[in-house]
Amino acid sequence: MGDIIYTTPVVRCLKQQLPNCEIYFLTKPEFKYIYQNNPYLTGLLTLKPSLKDTIKEIKGEKFDLIIDLHRNLRSTIIKLKTGIRSSTYKKDHLNKWLVLKFKWNKLISSKHLVERYLETVEFLGVKNDNKPIDYYIAKDYQLSDFLPETHQQKFIAFVIGATHFTKRLPNEKIIDICRGINLPVVLLGGNDVKENAAVITAAIGTQVYSTCGKTNLDQSVFLVSKAHKVIGFDTGLTHISEAFDKPLASIWGGTTPELLGVQPYKITDSLIIEEDLDCRPCSKFGLEKCPLGHFKCMKNINTEIIANFVSA
Repeated sequence: MGDIIYTTPVVRCLKQQLPNCEIYFLTKPEFKYIYQNNPYLTGLLTLKPSLKDTIKEIKGEKFDLIIDLHRNLRSTIIKLKTGIRSSTYKKDHLNKWLVLKFKWNKLISSKHLVERYLETVEFLGVKNDNKPIDYYIAKDYQLSDFLPETHQQKFIAFVIGATHFTKRLPNEKIIDICRGINLPVVLLGGNDVKENAAVITAAIGTQVYSTCGKTNLDQSVFLVSKAHKVIGFDTGLTHISEAFDKPLASIWGGTTPELLGVQPYKITDSLIIEEDLDCRPCSKFGLEKCPLGHFKCMKNINTEIIANFVSA
């Protein structure tokens, strides 16, 4: 999800700077919501159960060019089988492996993922417009559809979900942050953190309201778009929040923004919170437990700094 949202500036720059071009985006069906309302697209394609059928559909559209921003085995096969001219995103596998294996952090590129994606279309004369990422909410929601009246005016959105354990703060640290915030707090996440949210709301009381497991992703994005400020981990919803230029406190555990190139992009006010430890990063995308057992990257996080940032 996070990688896909950072492709949106490429599509926007292509369409605005090459106005007569037609742009189709290919992704997995479960990620089509990111682009289904994007005004810069001519069409949205989704991967079929059979790669053969996907290739057949691409051939039938008679495209002039493939911009491959994924560069995996599947996209390589598509390029070979269709024979369409292509430009491919350059992944830095070796340096990232060296960083993870030996912690040679100086090998990490300072370029954001958006900037590296845009390099694939430079040969067309397309330049970075230096604007934020795009997300277009599907429906005209109302805050009253999801939140009690006490949380509809000026609230903090706290994204407590993340795919892997090493990306999430322990419940007690989230509780500490919420206790230090002087505004209503709305917890966001899926069913996987519904129980965590129940523990947090029980400890804090009515100041905190949980939408975890109650809203789909598009609805959660809507809530983020209406928040006063946002707190989140290294997860898709946190990255999507950048589309609305909300002050963002992003908390990093076993992963690092530098390794992935996904530090907050083109937003006015942001705070990155991470511990300077020799064991970080321990993985590229997160793990189910701390490899060393201590989980200091999250347990040592200074919660007061975060609470002060969002309360100001």
